[in-house]
Amino acid sequence: MLTSNKSFEEWGEVFGDEVMATALIDRLLHHCHIVNIRGNSFRMRQHTELWQALHGEPRLQEAATT
Repeated sequence: MLTSNKSFEEWGEVFGDEVMATALIDRLLHHCHIVNIRGNSFRMRQHTELWQALHGEPRLQEAATT
């Protein structure tokens, strides 16, 4: 299993070599299944939930002080 937050079009820039990235993608994609997941990161969602639990909702704090 391989995961990435970069599209295949960006791999040349990531690896610094378009030819090498194309060869790598060609070999990786041969006989594979691609599952494209869109949406927010689970880690960022967990981080946001933790921050809100520690600091509270900003709107709730503002409403409580006014």
